[in-house]
Amino acid sequence: MSLTIFLGWVCLLMSSLPQFPSESQGPPKFFNVMEYGAIADGVTDNSEAFLKAWKEACEWKGRARVFVPLGKIFTVNSMMFEGPCKGQMAFVIRGILKAPTDPSKFLLTDKWINFRYIDNLTVSGGGTLDGQGKVAWPYNDCKKNSHCPALPATMRFDFVRNARVHHLRSIDSKNTHFILFGCQDMNISHVRISAPGDSPNTDGIKIGSSQRIGISHSIIGTGDDCISMLPGTREVNISDVVCGPGHGISVGSLGKSGDEDALSGIAIKNCTFRGTSDGVRIKTWAYPMLKDTEASNFVYEDIFMDNVGNPIIIDQQYCPVPPCEFVASRVQISNITYRNIWGSSGSKVAVTLRCSQTRPCNNVVLEDINLSYLSGNEGNATALCSHVNGHALGKQNPASCL
Repeated sequence: MSLTIFLGWVCLLMSSLPQFPSESQGPPKFFNVMEYGAIADGVTDNSEAFLKAWKEACEWKGRARVFVPLGKIFTVNSMMFEGPCKGQMAFVIRGILKAPTDPSKFLLTDKWINFRYIDNLTVSGGGTLDGQGKVAWPYNDCKKNSHCPALPATMRFDFVRNARVHHLRSIDSKNTHFILFGCQDMNISHVRISAPGDSPNTDGIKIGSSQRIGISHSIIGTGDDCISMLPGTREVNISDVVCGPGHGISVGSLGKSGDEDALSGIAIKNCTFRGTSDGVRIKTWAYPMLKDTEASNFVYEDIFMDNVGNPIIIDQQYCPVPPCEFVASRVQISNITYRNIWGSSGSKVAVTLRCSQTRPCNNVVLEDINLSYLSGNEGNATALCSHVNGHALGKQNPASCL
């Protein structure tokens, strides 16, 4: 037998042998926080134990799981979980995590649980994040006090890629529940977010300078925006989300800092809004920016409004705290489609398209809109348009102002 034929048989034999998984594909290794000294009494600060578990898990070259067991309550102060890690990371929360109530532990930080610089991360487990926000909300006096403290977000992700957050509950955040900044290819699903409707600045999910983000199959009721998308955010898909109470799903606010990246590629579909102050909202400040910026290519489709204050609104004179000195907004809004949106409006003006005088909204499409005004004493719902170019298709209730 020639050497060539012999080597061919060897290669064929090797290819027929069973292929054992590499370490990164094998069974995960669990790093239980209780094995690192965590005490589940609901009082002890367990931050050090959690950080030790994360450090060892991050060094593991396979699939690592930091594990918070079911039926346990752990109090933890502010924690930062940093990468890069050597393998695939997961933070599995089965129990309850409680944030600190001592002001000295939360008034000096703007985040409670922070994940940074990690590629390939999962945070899940069915557990609860209890921000214990009631002790902190009285400190949120920013409307009166320009030196108000930056209260901590419950969970923040900075520069995280290829991540999934699912099957978690977040209650009573001190500030925003979840923040994404500088993230890519991240999906949030099956989360339940709740805080009282009058709790200040408790946004559900806030996204900035991130791309390819998905949010689905979630229930969000809070005191501010259910979801807020800020400058530099692109390619966001939101579906099957129930919002209420809260301020709706918002793009913005934009146009205040003076130097902002464009925002584009937002799709919001098959969502429900119940008793929110706003529905689908785009808000920009009428403010003298250093440069022009854009918000473009949005689709709002198959959305039900149940007694929503302003179901469809573009507000380019956003001013939450009067008095305001209005100038023309320099944010260009274009290519916005509203399709198959129905239900009831809590205000007579169900559709508001208030655009910039110097940079009118372009290519705004209203298609199959059916919004009734709940109070029949004041007549039917109406629409308001200013400085907007576009067209209407199909059923229009209220009558289109385009």
